[in-house]
Amino acid sequence: MEIDLFLLHSLIPSWTSVVLLVSFFTYLGISGSLLPGKIVHGATLPDGTRLHYRCNGLHSLLLLITILGIGVEVKLISPTVIADRGLELLSATFGFSVLVTLALYIAGHQSSARGSSLKPHVSGNLIHDWWFGIQLNPHFIGLDLKFFFVRAGMMGWLFINLSVLAKSIQDGSIGLPMILYQMFCFYIVDYFYHEEYMTSTWDIIAERLGFMLVFGDLVWIPFAFSIQGWWLLSNKVELTKAAAIANCIVFLYGYRVFRGANKQKHIFKKNPKAPIWGKPPKVIGGKLLASGYWGVARHCNYLGDLLVAVSFSLPCGISSPVPYFYPVYLFILLIWRERRDEARCAEKYKEIWAEYCKLVPWRILPYVY
Repeated sequence: MEIDLFLLHSLIPSWTSVVLLVSFFTYLGISGSLLPGKIVHGATLPDGTRLHYRCNGLHSLLLLITILGIGVEVKLISPTVIADRGLELLSATFGFSVLVTLALYIAGHQSSARGSSLKPHVSGNLIHDWWFGIQLNPHFIGLDLKFFFVRAGMMGWLFINLSVLAKSIQDGSIGLPMILYQMFCFYIVDYFYHEEYMTSTWDIIAERLGFMLVFGDLVWIPFAFSIQGWWLLSNKVELTKAAAIANCIVFLYGYRVFRGANKQKHIFKKNPKAPIWGKPPKVIGGKLLASGYWGVARHCNYLGDLLVAVSFSLPCGISSPVPYFYPVYLFILLIWRERRDEARCAEKYKEIWAEYCKLVPWRILPYVY
């Protein structure tokens, strides 16, 4: 009973956690608007228009790390503040997600816009419209909210990991498993280096902004995907050198497939004649890339994503299923998403998609699925 009351009390946001959250979003809004960055053209929308994205996430991240580093050095902020207030920040972020999506729901219903980006899609079912969203790319004071929330979630994930690392150093519990996990999680920094690739993903192009995406970006990504770090804080794991090397191989192979596949898709969309693996690309019906990773499996990037997720959990050993929540969840999500992708592409490309499926029969894992 005492444990339950402690957990309940830990979930109640304090003013400190609210201030941290508001400060974080305020900083991202200001830095996203003012810092220099590459202007990337988004996908062409059904009405022929294209959005433009300022990809300055890496600059924003590095500046924030510098500011926080100075704050830690002069003792204005504790490096373990996120790890110490994790549950508070979780509930505060969840509450913020609910409020934001209610505002999006109301704004979407009141919108009279006719462009593809802001045109309201109202089904009449309140839960459906709140969950999946009404508008494709809502904006607030000049910020594309969908792009903004993805950036916030990925950056939040990294800062949770860094705070957990600081906590493990402070407690004297840091070991090889935590070091491996933290090394792999610098994959998040790589995301910001290649942030422009995000502009050609399914979420940005096709999903409307509702609770599903907002909660996924702001709550699920940073707090659920960092579960391995939290677990390692209170559990001691012994890894052999062979296990550590195998873990590194899984990560490197997964990263190569994930980043390579997404890069090929992004380059193809920008320049359909650009060589893939040193050869002219094979294109089906003038629209679908069937070379490189996309000639191996129709969703090869999902395979890379899954391998990276597994590599995050392997440092935790096999004594508990808890650290494997992330890859198991991601597996279920990607299978569901792959089915949605297949149905959408079959409807959009018709016989071209059928020809592509015949040429590339494997969905995610060649010779298996």
